Amino acid sequence: MNHQSRQPFGGLCNLPTWRGVVAGCCAVLSTAALAQADDRPGGAPLWELGGVALGVSQNAYPGSDQQVNRALALPYFIYRGDVFRADRETAGIRALKTETFELDLGFAGAFGSGSDTIEARQGMRKLGTLVELGPRLKWDLGAGPAGGRLSAVFPVRAVLDLSDQAAHRGWSFEPKLTYSRRSDSGWRYSTSVSAIVADTRLAQTFYEVRSSEATAMRPAYTAQSGLVSLRLGTTFSRSLGRDWNLFGFARLDSVAGAANESSPLVRRSTGATAGLGVVYTWMRSERAAFD
Repeated sequence: MNHQSRQPFGGLCNLPTWRGVVAGCCAVLSTAALAQADDRPGGAPLWELGGVALGVSQNAYPGSDQQVNRALALPYFIYRGDVFRADRETAGIRALKTETFELDLGFAGAFGSGSDTIEARQGMRKLGTLVELGPRLKWDLGAGPAGGRLSAVFPVRAVLDLSDQAAHRGWSFEPKLTYSRRSDSGWRYSTSVSAIVADTRLAQTFYEVRSSEATAMRPAYTAQSGLVSLRLGTTFSRSLGRDWNLFGFARLDSVAGAANESSPLVRRSTGATAGLGVVYTWMRSERAAFD
């Protein structure tokens, strides 16, 4: 269950928490970038190019007793085409859009990392460079309390390891309910609850301890499919001018009652992640996106 450092390759943002520092940040980075775009007359531009700088303190993976602290400076790209899109949550092809529902086929990426910095995984096999590919259904639930809006997403993703000839590592499912609102003072914020579910193969990738990896403090363990963790998250952002945005986020993960709570790699039932950063939009198209 080593973490993997994830990036915003545009809007590639949906891998579950245990796979990376930037994984948890990516959606809020793009949300921050979009905040100022949504404020301009005519709507958001068709594309945007810029950079983001942030500091993050993240629980290494659900169940870990270690934090990973990093400062990152990364480029970002957003494209809001009718069919091909790289937006705040994924990159891929939009197959269907109505006033209430949207269905797309997208992917998200993660850089691999070793187990050297995570005490619970020392001496275990390294996790490769993972990507997720699959459909996602978005549901606009309409108006929420205090002038906000409610939405739900249902992504089902196949996880592939590019470090091993795109070997299939399993399936993930993360249904999420989100409440978002903009205050009169210009702050945008959201609160979400979600559950991460993995099949047996993916659970084995992160929670299983083979007999060859067992030690006196880390007995062999056979992972099983089911709930990985429950998650409560919040984000905020505010425009600092035409090209700058401030953003932040916090998230709490709990493995209490999860399918692999008894794995020796699970050392704490709850873990927190938090980050703060700024986004700079360097270039944007004059042409506005249709939605």
